[in-house]
Amino acid sequence: MPVQVQIAPAVKIAETTEYLSILKSRHSAAINPQVEGHITKIFVKSGEKVSAGTQLLQIDPLKQEATLSSQEASRAAQEANLRYARVSLERAQKLAAAGVISKQEFDNAQSNYDAAVAQLKSQDEQVKQQRVELRYYGVTSPMDGVVGDIPVRVGDRVTVATLLTTIDEPGALEAYIYIPAERGKNLKVGLPVRLVDDTGKAGIETQITFVSPQVETDTQTILAKALIANPQGKLRVAQQVRAQITWGTHEGPVIPVLAVTRINGQFFAYLAVNEGKGTVARQRVIKLGDTMGNDFAVLDGLKTGDHIIVSGTQFLQDGFPVAEQIQDAGKGSAVK
Repeated sequence: MPVQVQIAPAVKIAETTEYLSILKSRHSAAINPQVEGHITKIFVKSGEKVSAGTQLLQIDPLKQEATLSSQEASRAAQEANLRYARVSLERAQKLAAAGVISKQEFDNAQSNYDAAVAQLKSQDEQVKQQRVELRYYGVTSPMDGVVGDIPVRVGDRVTVATLLTTIDEPGALEAYIYIPAERGKNLKVGLPVRLVDDTGKAGIETQITFVSPQVETDTQTILAKALIANPQGKLRVAQQVRAQITWGTHEGPVIPVLAVTRINGQFFAYLAVNEGKGTVARQRVIKLGDTMGNDFAVLDGLKTGDHIIVSGTQFLQDGFPVAEQIQDAGKGSAVK
């Protein structure tokens, strides 16, 4: 039986492994309040673009305002005490100079004045602290970006652990890839990374930019990061993507996709083998790697230079005599 045969070429085959990765952003902030209280106003909507310093929400500040007023009143009272202590000290200085009062009485006046100064300074610091805390009741955006979901409503009571919203700044993302610890010896910065879609089509190409020096105790994996350019904003924070890491390349044979037969989960190919008395078709079990255009990379069962039968395989049986017609792999023409 005449068959077309292609000689298995030696090509550079990339050794790749695919992992599921999570996209995260260095330009994303989770907004939590720094104080507790009830929300009285919400100034923005989900999806709205805001700039740094824009007020997002208002937490009821009445209790804090009352505390600040009390501290300011205490400070005013202490200022009055300080004025009295100053007058008393000045009087004591004159009387001590005239020899009317003792040294101990003068020292007491000096001590009272110093204590009043220290007490006023303490009151000043408390007032400053209360004013700073009062600003925390107005929640503002820490950067330019887009407001995310706002799960809270007016009237809700929030604590410092409550997530109010998120602010995401469009831009580059990082792919968090968790590599099994046994591959740690091969993992290094600079390894090529390629994102693929659900159909296996290659997308963005990048490289490893960070490798964790530690192994995750629970999962026994190593965290690797790859910077992902996202100029059109098609990828989103927390999105799961498939990432292929290329560990290296080696030379090996490939086989045309149409020359491969699958039976009971195993892959087979027919080779034209000259056994001395003539050329016969021999069925071989092969182990396949990734696709490379119209070919499969062959990991086992085939070596460079083997004669692969690429036509009429559905009519062949193991040991069937064949007549070879060598096919030019580049042009597809037969050479007798």
